[in-house]
Amino acid sequence: MNESRRGFVKKAALAGAITAVGVGSVQASVSGSKGPNGVVKGKSPKKEITYTKTQAWEDYYKSAL
Repeated sequence: MNESRRGFVKKAALAGAITAVGVGSVQASVSGSKGPNGVVKGKSPKKEITYTKTQAWEDYYKSAL
């Protein structure tokens, strides 16, 4: 009796995990639009800034050379 319950719980957990992964991938693909090259682009209005010229960076670059 316990073996059949354990088997059911294992199967239910596996099915739930597969369903969760499937739903997550569908939501990820729906949330962004695909560009002409197939890359998913988000809808965030933020612009990524990787470098801002500051005195601290200037001092670092001068000492690194």
